[in-house]
Amino acid sequence: MTRLTRFTRTTAFKLSLLYIAVFTVMSGILLVYVAENTDHLMSEQVVQAVDSELKGLSDVYVRGGVRDLVQAIDRRSRHPDASLYLLTDFSGNALVGNIARLPTIVLEEADGGLRRVRYTQLGQESEDIERQAMVRTFELRGGFRLLVGRDLGDQLRFSTLLGNALRLWLVVVVVMAAITWLFVSRRVMKRIDDISATSRMIMNGDLSERLTIAGNDDEFDRLAVNLNTMLDRIELLMQSMKDVTDNIAHDLKTPLTRLQTRIEIALREAKGEAGYRGALEATLDETDHLLRIFNALLRIARIESMAPGSSIKPTDLNKLVAEVAELYEPLVEDEGGKLEVDIPADLKAECNRDLVSQVMVNLIENALKYGRPEEGGILIRLSGKEDDDRVILSVTDNGPGIPEKDMDRVMDRFVRLEESRSEPGTGLGLSLVKAVARLHGGDLRFKNGSPGLCARIDLAPVVPANSGSGNAEGGSTGRSEKPVGE
Repeated sequence: MTRLTRFTRTTAFKLSLLYIAVFTVMSGILLVYVAENTDHLMSEQVVQAVDSELKGLSDVYVRGGVRDLVQAIDRRSRHPDASLYLLTDFSGNALVGNIARLPTIVLEEADGGLRRVRYTQLGQESEDIERQAMVRTFELRGGFRLLVGRDLGDQLRFSTLLGNALRLWLVVVVVMAAITWLFVSRRVMKRIDDISATSRMIMNGDLSERLTIAGNDDEFDRLAVNLNTMLDRIELLMQSMKDVTDNIAHDLKTPLTRLQTRIEIALREAKGEAGYRGALEATLDETDHLLRIFNALLRIARIESMAPGSSIKPTDLNKLVAEVAELYEPLVEDEGGKLEVDIPADLKAECNRDLVSQVMVNLIENALKYGRPEEGGILIRLSGKEDDDRVILSVTDNGPGIPEKDMDRVMDRFVRLEESRSEPGTGLGLSLVKAVARLHGGDLRFKNGSPGLCARIDLAPVVPANSGSGNAEGGSTGRSEKPVGE
């Protein structure tokens, strides 16, 4: 009973009942319409046949009188068809015809009207069997009465056949609908039960569980694919949260320990104003480092929480990259390197100008720190192009590159491939670049050269119809721009 009640409360059961009712009613209406129109058509054919017979017999009567009429009726009544004839005298005695018995009122009311009657056919095996016919009766000169009609047996048999077909069809419809409902309900309920079971396992903490995909690309498969993608994302976020927690504990432990140590040393050994000042300055440096970490985390969180399309407008990438290059060119030259720019003059993209500027700054800073070659000066190239309906911005250096196995891991938060961590930084710069790329519907990719590393992001190009002279720019990149999270 519980299972039956559960089935009857499902949407599949209710929809099946609705479909059964609608299909049954529509089928009934269609069959009744066919039956009534067929009956009407056959009735018209009967009337036309009776009228045609009357016209022929009338012509015979006009030309030859009663004698020729009797001969014509006798000749026609011998044919084995559905036509009926009867000619009586003034006393009601049958002179000729193929009707053995019929109600006397039919001959008495010889008004020529069309009526349905019951009769017994002459020469049939049993006189108790009554048949139906449509007849017309006329009174002739001398008291003679002429009846002409058409047997309705074929029409009645056809109507009976249609009625039986209607009943059989309705039974078949109900049975097939019930079978379809059972099949659909069982299939739908099985898929729903599978989803519920998987959901319970996930709620119990097993985030590796995924919904079953049957492979027939129906609505349940599409739902399962979307939910599995969402679960993959949730599992990745949960794992990232765990990794972030571990990395925060690792990266903050050292500066906090140094901070505590310096304070303890200052309290124990510092003498005079100069000693305390030095301890406070060292403490301030450590707190600045901690604040940079937290600010970078907040900035990444804000970017990841932004809706797609936030503050995105047509941007002149040539001008944007030129401003960033102007800012960093002296710094690169001071390091003994060279900064090159290769951006087409008309290259534009739909993007957030400030965030893309920050991306270029972070990638340049990353190249300055880790892209130095073993011999010679560093070469950093900023380039852009339009490829496959996307705008590609890239920063290339001539350094050692990144091992293939670490190309995905290096974009995670707090990941730094330099185990000694001699270079200043937090391991959040590439995480911010990745977040900005995703906000723009793209991704951050790395490719090792020979030598060097190419880091690239892709943006949406400007649609020509939407580009205008007044919308090409949004914001500015000032010299106070600093890399976030490096």
